Amino acid sequence: MRETPRIHLLPDLLISQIAAGEVVDRPASVLKELLENALDAGSSTIQIQLEEGGVKLLRVSDDGCGIAREELVLALTRHATSKIHSLDDLERVGTLGFRGEALASVAAVARVTLTSRQASEGGQGSAAVQHAWRLTADPGATPEPAALLTGTVVEMRDLYYNTPARRKFLKSDSTEFAHGVEAVKRIALAHPAVAFTVSHNGRAGLHLTRSDSRGRAGAILGNDFLAESRSLDVQAGPLRVFGYCALPAYSRARGDSQYCYVNGRFVRDKLLGHALREAYQDLLHGSRYPAYCLFLEIDPATVDVNVHPQKTEVRFRDARAVHQFVFHAVQRLLSSPLATQIAGAPVGNAAPLATTSGGEHLPPPDGAVAHLFLGKTPDRPAWRPASQGSLHIGEPTTTGRYLAFVDAARSPDGQAAALPATAADDTQAPPLGYALAQLHGVYILAQNSQGLIVVDMHAAHERILYEKLKRAFDEQQVTTQSLLIPAVFPAEALDVAAAEEHGEALHQIGFELVPMGPRQLAVKSVPVLLLAGDPAALARALLSDLRAHGVTQLLTARRNEFLADMACHGAVRARRLLSLTEMNALLRQMEETERGDHCNHGRPTWTQLTMADLDRHFLRGR
Repeated sequence: MRETPRIHLLPDLLISQIAAGEVVDRPASVLKELLENALDAGSSTIQIQLEEGGVKLLRVSDDGCGIAREELVLALTRHATSKIHSLDDLERVGTLGFRGEALASVAAVARVTLTSRQASEGGQGSAAVQHAWRLTADPGATPEPAALLTGTVVEMRDLYYNTPARRKFLKSDSTEFAHGVEAVKRIALAHPAVAFTVSHNGRAGLHLTRSDSRGRAGAILGNDFLAESRSLDVQAGPLRVFGYCALPAYSRARGDSQYCYVNGRFVRDKLLGHALREAYQDLLHGSRYPAYCLFLEIDPATVDVNVHPQKTEVRFRDARAVHQFVFHAVQRLLSSPLATQIAGAPVGNAAPLATTSGGEHLPPPDGAVAHLFLGKTPDRPAWRPASQGSLHIGEPTTTGRYLAFVDAARSPDGQAAALPATAADDTQAPPLGYALAQLHGVYILAQNSQGLIVVDMHAAHERILYEKLKRAFDEQQVTTQSLLIPAVFPAEALDVAAAEEHGEALHQIGFELVPMGPRQLAVKSVPVLLLAGDPAALARALLSDLRAHGVTQLLTARRNEFLADMACHGAVRARRLLSLTEMNALLRQMEETERGDHCNHGRPTWTQLTMADLDRHFLRGR
């Protein structure tokens, strides 16, 4: 007969080793915990030395406040900490560490030595401590005198020496070192005023001097990230979000350039991740990942950081408020008017989430949170587009004589059209200026107050159509246009069946497809906004999406992606010659369109070459 197992207390060492399994999974996690302790101690310089990826040796030296001799033994004891004293402290944690188990967990699976020296004993004006004290994590060990100027040195050797099974799961030295450097970068991004130095096997690996937030972001993420990013700094009540959001053109194949912080703590929070994905959704379709470095400041009492062993997840008391705040702040930043960007104004503050000078404010679209609001939309420029033809052409409000930069015989409207006379006064030009010419039927060249603007006309028109299609669907006002001659095209039997089965849904989105035979379809009407596109190509793309995802998904979850595809097919194609009137109409609509600086796939729609850029290229002034 099997003996009944008896309940017993586990030994303290085994308890610590179990706890270490949650906190210490590789040298990088040890490094993270030690760096957090060093920062909580008020350090301004931190030095990290690694050997064999941190497995053989991991030493962290800081110049913080240090640990008193009589507290060294406590520092290596589980659940001993100076950072919280009561439940009230736990509910509003303001430090990076707080559980008091990191050093004890590390000491349970490695050989740890702790050396520390306080600047003074007691309070201000007290006598200086004569020397440092060193303590090993061996049972019964007592502090011994040691040499150290000030601060604390934590030395960990031979990770998992007493649990060899765990050591087998570690990767190569280079891989473990790379994880360690990434841990340093994550922490250093949030603490630019602290200098960090990392060496590996006696060689310098990373050196970060004291800097400001922009300088630290450039040192870690690269100056190309800063060049392709917009600065964000928005506050509403107790919430503040600031940092940098990269433009879609800087998107990545992996999500390895996403840094998100809550009160200075690096987190991988699903709620914040979802808010940021939603903010980028109209700019990045497909498998691309946005890049960003954002910091959220919030009242510590409204966020719980004690929900994950490694403290990389948090829980917000008002999760919906935080989600809407971050979503609207980033979305508004990415949708800022072209006029603001070209003028060189601080984009992050162009439309802050705050009350206007008149005290007016707008609630979020879904009315989720009363204290989160969007500022008044900046006044529109004096130029206003009017609808005419497939490009919805609009004349600039300024008129005058024209300069013949485009051959009248080749102009689609048969007329020579160019800049208004007032374009000579650059200060009166709109942000994207006035069209000069087309380049190879692909790019529009325009002149504004700062120099030359180059516009990808297909990408620009694609974004304009996409935003108009979304608005028409939201308002359920999709205007259709019957074709004088139906466009007949060959189709598979499944496509013909899908057109017949979903005829009503197709009509709802502005298409009328009629079977002309067992393998032929005719397009009899299309949305007015897509008249410039090839009706047959539009119908094929529509039927392909319909068969792949079904009509319900097409009109709900995948609606925006479907509309983006339609806009791509319906946008003016490359090699099509436009008159200057049409080019100027396109420029004016770009200025009025949200997210008009990127197409639906994240590509830029325009670029600016300033007079200084051109002078530098042609060596003028030398």
